[in-house]
Amino acid sequence: MGPIELHGLYRRRPGSDTLVTIVHGLGGHCDSAYAIDAAIAVEQAGFSCLRLCLRGAQGSGEDFYHAGLTDDLRAALSDADFERYDHLLVIGFSLGGHVALRTAVEGADARLRAVAAVCPPLDLGAVQRWLDAPARKVYREYILRELRDMYAHVDRRGRAPTPLERVRQVRTLREWDALTVAPRYGFAGPDDYYRQMSVGPRLGTLQIPALLVASHHDPMIPAGSIEPLVRQAPQLLELCWVDDGGHVFFPAALDAGLGQARGVVPQALEWLVTHR
Repeated sequence: MGPIELHGLYRRRPGSDTLVTIVHGLGGHCDSAYAIDAAIAVEQAGFSCLRLCLRGAQGSGEDFYHAGLTDDLRAALSDADFERYDHLLVIGFSLGGHVALRTAVEGADARLRAVAAVCPPLDLGAVQRWLDAPARKVYREYILRELRDMYAHVDRRGRAPTPLERVRQVRTLREWDALTVAPRYGFAGPDDYYRQMSVGPRLGTLQIPALLVASHHDPMIPAGSIEPLVRQAPQLLELCWVDDGGHVFFPAALDAGLGQARGVVPQALEWLVTHR
């Protein structure tokens, strides 16, 4: 495909030796409400912040991402503009949390100290089946609407692997993966994609500390898809279950037991800072 230009919003705090990168979820972007809330928490903590848009997000038309694609985060962390930082930390939401965990498993810039994943999928196939069920239609349609819009911009650039009209007819995430992700990235099909990219079975090979925040009442990431994969959590993984809130949104005053601040993201940030 050739070079890909990535986008994002960067806020430099003079004197900060730490850059916190925020990665959005499926169908999201750097201006998603949860990403903005996270950036506010980073600002209040006194650190520099990068809200990264994965390829294609926010209508850039550059390409489209998938749940196991770590190239964009790696490229951002290694950008020459960020060489000034001694410590790199990552907070990922939903799919962005999966990308963060994959990066922590694969290894990246030596300055990457720790990652936090908020409501990430661990088993991509299990989550696909959950979201494609009739009862989750409202969530699925929201995601697919955003994905189809992203794909339309990619198509205008002449970079779409499947005709746009066919993709506009997609009504399940499995169809999306079959018609877009699999042909673009060389997977044999959706199941091959889920098997190769799911981070859950690979958590035992984490190379840096990772925090996993999961909700028992998450409507998009079922607890049953997480629990079997973390029953024997590796030493570098800290698991935090919360009972209030849903998918990436939580009460502002929630105490998750991770720090002195209130709120899941401020506490996750405190956890990350202790692991610099």
